[in-house]
Amino acid sequence: MTDQDRWLLPEGIEELLPPLSGRVEALRRRLLDLYRGWGYELVAPPLIEFVESLLPGMGRDLDLQTVKLTDQLTGRLMGVRADLTPQVARIDAHRLRREVPVRLCYLDRVLRTRPEAFGGSRSPLQVGAELYGHAGVESDVEILCLMLETLELTGVPDVHVDLGHVGVYRGLVAAAGLDEAQEAALFDAVQRKALPEIDALLTGFGVRGAAREALAGLAEWNGGGDCLDAAQAALDGLRHGVPEALAELRAIAAALSARRPGVPLYFDLAELRGYYHYQTGVVFAAFTPGSGREVARGGRYDGIGRVFGRARAATGFSADLEPLVEWSAAAADEPARGIFAPWSDDAALQTRVRELRAAGERVIWELPGQTGDAAAMGCDRRLVARGGRWLVEPV
Repeated sequence: MTDQDRWLLPEGIEELLPPLSGRVEALRRRLLDLYRGWGYELVAPPLIEFVESLLPGMGRDLDLQTVKLTDQLTGRLMGVRADLTPQVARIDAHRLRREVPVRLCYLDRVLRTRPEAFGGSRSPLQVGAELYGHAGVESDVEILCLMLETLELTGVPDVHVDLGHVGVYRGLVAAAGLDEAQEAALFDAVQRKALPEIDALLTGFGVRGAAREALAGLAEWNGGGDCLDAAQAALDGLRHGVPEALAELRAIAAALSARRPGVPLYFDLAELRGYYHYQTGVVFAAFTPGSGREVARGGRYDGIGRVFGRARAATGFSADLEPLVEWSAAAADEPARGIFAPWSDDAALQTRVRELRAAGERVIWELPGQTGDAAAMGCDRRLVARGGRWLVEPV
């Protein structure tokens, strides 16, 4: 690295500068106030933990995204969190240990080995909320409604929600008798909706009958409510939890529509977003026109706290805060506002400045000999001595 390159940051690692950093902070405060109003308590897990507690049964997905290093004190392997959900699950199961439903929220940085999308960040500012201790569709609906309010508060327009359920795919895999390696290969093809590849894999695995037809058609069951009707008809007679998963999906969609009738709902039984290996029920994502990927996502992950001694029911959602700022009403550049105060030891001036700041005003001292006037310092007013009083006057 040359002296000219020392300012370069690693690819996918960014820093926030004014005024964007101020917008992000303002939105952060508004969101935490929103979650507090819903009864969600803020937690702040550590940036780094031993991998045994950071990756409890999370599967290969999260393991590959986790930056690892050796603890110089113990020689044990540590990981920098790539997702906050396992840490929040540990807090609920091991630290809080409450018997009642627990609502927790978070807003903090994570670090990943690679971005989730081309040109994306490897260190997103993850915001989310999670509800532990309730297994009914009602808690899923609450989380979905809170996700929608989050996006409304940030100003994301024309949101629609995609719904799926991992129980359908898992039930069909069980009916087909696939082993773990076969399931993983088929899962990848299903996510890409690669129909010829899906057909070739099923032939190679020797899958026949109703299970084959169902797995082959899974990638095409997407759209409005009629796709659930088509899926139910095609899957009639199959067991392994498939009918229950479809019924649960219908119940969640009906309850969400009753509470948020203006939000379009779509279904995709092959789209299993997030970390499939630890999700257990409904999965969902929010989209808006003009965005190439989801703006928020979530789902149910019962039993995630089992390795910490408490297999609690759990559901939640998360989003990357920084892209949301682009839609926020706070993103529009506001006119420069502030009060320029002359440098002085005058007691009355000092008192006046404290009063203005206490009232929420931005007051900047004019340092002796400095370059730049009030406008250059982002001030539209200044403090002026008039008749023994310090008055605020326009610049």
